Amino acid sequence: MATQAKAVRVDVGSLVEDVSSQFRNLNPNEPGQWPILPKLLAWAGVTLIVVLLGWFLLLSDEHDSLEAERAKEPILKADYRSKLGQAVNLGELRKQKLQVEEYVTQLEKQLPGKAEMDALLSDINQAGLGRGLQFELFRPGQVAVKDYYAELPIAIRVVGRYHDIGAFAGDIANLSRIVTLHNMVIVSSRDTANSQLSMEATARTYRYLDAAELEEVRQAAAKAKAKSGAKK
Repeated sequence: MATQAKAVRVDVGSLVEDVSSQFRNLNPNEPGQWPILPKLLAWAGVTLIVVLLGWFLLLSDEHDSLEAERAKEPILKADYRSKLGQAVNLGELRKQKLQVEEYVTQLEKQLPGKAEMDALLSDINQAGLGRGLQFELFRPGQVAVKDYYAELPIAIRVVGRYHDIGAFAGDIANLSRIVTLHNMVIVSSRDTANSQLSMEATARTYRYLDAAELEEVRQAAAKAKAKSGAKK
């Protein structure tokens, strides 16, 4: 047993000596003349360096792009589910769209055009006179142009009995065109013997914009947006 152990120690020592001898006196200018083991280690080292350089120079950017695309995945899935729900309910959504368009058309019909405003002002005046009210003030104000419509305020002051003033307000609400009353103030009139009241209010009526006015609104909005962008 002792003889076998000694033999093994001698073989291991010889192997270590043989490996060590391959790395002695290596000429870096002639790697082709190196023994096999240094060649293998040199080749493995060069391969490792090439792989690392390739990772940092080429694959690193691709890895970042891949991670960015993976981050988009939950958003795309949510968008897909939303669009899938819309596709499933497409028929119902189209019906709702038609209903909304019909409702908008009905509302637009309640808005007079520029040419019809005089007739509407006459209707408001006749509504008051028809209830026996006396107009002390009926003064249209400055037209305020909004995005899709124009608003005309009318300052009014009428004198009459309580029930007649109430009926006049009801008649205004039932006009075929949209007219609203704002800032209503009712006080006793100077003619208290006949139980007269005085009502001051602002009647607001609305009309749709014609094609030329809509174009002016768009141009004004575009200029304002461009001016705001230039300031930034």
